[in-house]
Amino acid sequence: MSTSRIPEILRKHEAALLDDWTREQNQLGDISHRLSEADLRAQSRRFLQLLQEAATRGDAADTDTEAFREVRRFLEEVSASRAALGFSPSETATFVFSFKQPLFNQIRASLPSAEDQLAEIWTATLLLDKLGLYTMETYQKTRESIIARQQEEMLELSTPVVKLWDGVLALPIIGTLDSSRTQTIMENLLEKIVETGSELAIIDITGVPTVDTLTAQHLLKTVTAARLMGAECIISGIRPQIAQTIVHLGVELGDIITKASLADAFRIAMQRTGHVVVRKAATSRL
Repeated sequence: MSTSRIPEILRKHEAALLDDWTREQNQLGDISHRLSEADLRAQSRRFLQLLQEAATRGDAADTDTEAFREVRRFLEEVSASRAALGFSPSETATFVFSFKQPLFNQIRASLPSAEDQLAEIWTATLLLDKLGLYTMETYQKTRESIIARQQEEMLELSTPVVKLWDGVLALPIIGTLDSSRTQTIMENLLEKIVETGSELAIIDITGVPTVDTLTAQHLLKTVTAARLMGAECIISGIRPQIAQTIVHLGVELGDIITKASLADAFRIAMQRTGHVVVRKAATSRL
């Protein structure tokens, strides 16, 4: 049970604290275009209620206890919602830190003894500092999660598998290849092979700036995985510099067909699938 007077002050002066705190938040920055006045007031009121309950049941300066579990959960929700709305870390943490001044003012007005005032203000400082830092840490984790998800989505968008012809797929790769991206490429290609029943896939590396040993290994893994699904691969976009690098590195591509351009690779793919491309004769003019 808490011996602090803070729970009592929060309970008796909730309405005044809410008004002062809402006004304080509005003065610290323009958040109205991202968060309505009603939502801001509702979040502030909920925080005050949870804080009062937690401080009554537990130690007002120890926010890691079970008593503050609901407070921490609520701050996680606030951090996540504000991160999604584009708030910065400092703007998000200010939700808690801005409550200091209204609470300090109320402590001074409620307690006649300077010694009691000092003790409660110190407790309030420890309490709000810990909750403010927790809010910022939660915000950072939320942002990292959002960024990671966006990176995954960008990887999927940057590695499209397109159907060039019946039985022929193309996988244009742009940028560098690392283990994570190779896994995404492999999954997309294998899913498309199964979906279309294709027997040939052209992996075009025209947009890959450099090829090192690791990049070559990633390409070989992709080709091997495609073969296990019953599809052969042709690698196109082999520029002179890349050819020299592959030779210099001693990378063995085995029996994998390589071509300088996507057009050359497509021509081979058409032949492999039994198609013949002929130029249509020009229609004579009368």
